Amino acid sequence: MMDFGPIYIDHIGIATPNLEEGSKFWELLGLKQGSVDEHVEDQGVVTRFFSTDPSSGYSHPPNIELLEPTGESTPIGKFLAKRGPGIQQLCLSVSNLSGLLEYLQQHGIQLIDEQPRQGAGGHMIAFVHPRSTGGVLVELAQRESTP
Repeated sequence: MMDFGPIYIDHIGIATPNLEEGSKFWELLGLKQGSVDEHVEDQGVVTRFFSTDPSSGYSHPPNIELLEPTGESTPIGKFLAKRGPGIQQLCLSVSNLSGLLEYLQQHGIQLIDEQPRQGAGGHMIAFVHPRSTGGVLVELAQRESTP
């Protein structure tokens, strides 16, 4: 097997109809909200990140990402209509996204994105279809720095 790591949990994406309402719990826990919300136009979503323990020793500790749709026909809008608020995806950080996508395809894994594309924060991302992951939408992200 090729090395695509280190691989670690980058963030957990949670669909919410409203960022302000969705933020209350995470704020009460004391998680630190990111400096700006980001509108990711091609995904029809506004994102807000909350970081977990920065003293954990990781250069990028796992985050909570809140996802508010910009419309009902967007992926998050459809998710909320079908399932309601909740965990929408698990994101794993990898060091070689293009190589991992090729490797997964060679092994019969169904991908939503066969090529990396730009996601929130300017990072390259790709999604793996839940049919190939036991029912979980998995986002793969490549960051410049690793833990």
